[in-house]
Amino acid sequence: MTRLPDFRLETYFSRWEFTARHHLTASDAQTMTMSELLALADPGDLHAWETLSFGYTETFGDPALRQAIAETYAHVDADDVICFTGAQEALYLAMHVLLGPADHAVVVTPNYQSAETVPLSLCEVSGVALNPDDDWALDLERVVAALRPNTRVLSVNFPNNPTGTLVDAADFARLAQLCDERGIHLFSDEVYRGLELDPSRTLAQAAELSERALSLNVTSKSLGLPGLRLGWIACRDKEVRSRLERAKHYTTICNAAPSEVLARIAVKARDRILERNRAVIAANLPAFDAFFAEFGELFEWRAPEGGCVAYPRYLGTDGVERFCAELVEQAGVLLLPASIYRSELTPTPGDRFRIGVGRRDPGPALDAFAAWLRGRR
Repeated sequence: MTRLPDFRLETYFSRWEFTARHHLTASDAQTMTMSELLALADPGDLHAWETLSFGYTETFGDPALRQAIAETYAHVDADDVICFTGAQEALYLAMHVLLGPADHAVVVTPNYQSAETVPLSLCEVSGVALNPDDDWALDLERVVAALRPNTRVLSVNFPNNPTGTLVDAADFARLAQLCDERGIHLFSDEVYRGLELDPSRTLAQAAELSERALSLNVTSKSLGLPGLRLGWIACRDKEVRSRLERAKHYTTICNAAPSEVLARIAVKARDRILERNRAVIAANLPAFDAFFAEFGELFEWRAPEGGCVAYPRYLGTDGVERFCAELVEQAGVLLLPASIYRSELTPTPGDRFRIGVGRRDPGPALDAFAAWLRGRR
């Protein structure tokens, strides 16, 4: 295994996330307070919270939590679910379980950095880029061309971070079928599922389409509860699940008991939380549309099809890296420049930035952003 590179996003956030006045690049939906979450609990879960003891929990995860998670899938049982400390641990361990030095993986880009760098630390990896000139479309023929006889993993992320794009349901089903035909594990990052602008475009979860597929999810993004640090993988392949549990013995061993009870409450109340968060995004988008319309000479804007982040193009001659640096230093408005999403596998547009649309009341941040831009005219 080669040494992993610095995690660019987290390094950038270490400098700015809690010091910038306006966090306008948040990747999670609107969060809630402890009292708001507990108000959603049924009597049994509220009792479990009030009588909770702080002993070790099961490595696979709290059985009642796994049952609640399984009920959000078709064809998935509680035994098909294993919980982790966030999605990052799940992704890291899954790649180590599925890939070895003689293997090959294919990763669709752009993507969350570890979706690329962790496989690269283990084996050969090829990238297939979404097309920025065609609304970030995925070309299935390019995916097929990238596969090799020793390909073991195809990693995808829809709704996509950072672009907010979706694929058609038929294309996603074709990806699952293609992987089954070739003995490949489809690894599907689904952390933004449930925040589609058009709910009719919500994709099936990969674990519903294939016994070999792995569906990754977490309470952090669509549910807006990153502080719980609770993620999971659903997979109907018993051998893969067993290997994931054994791998977890070397990292967190088990999840935090308070997080498991709170996550159980959130997952059971998932429909209400998602409805609220979709409403926040829908209310916010006109403000973002108006902002980018005012500065049409500087930006190409496209609202996300799913999730709560978008990836506009910056047209200024100073370049997006300098633009983002000066914006946060002078106006206190934090965005993520294209370098954060640079890929070692595919050409990556260098004129983009990530912006978040899922937090309540983006007005003050957009006002500060607009005032700064007007001052530069």
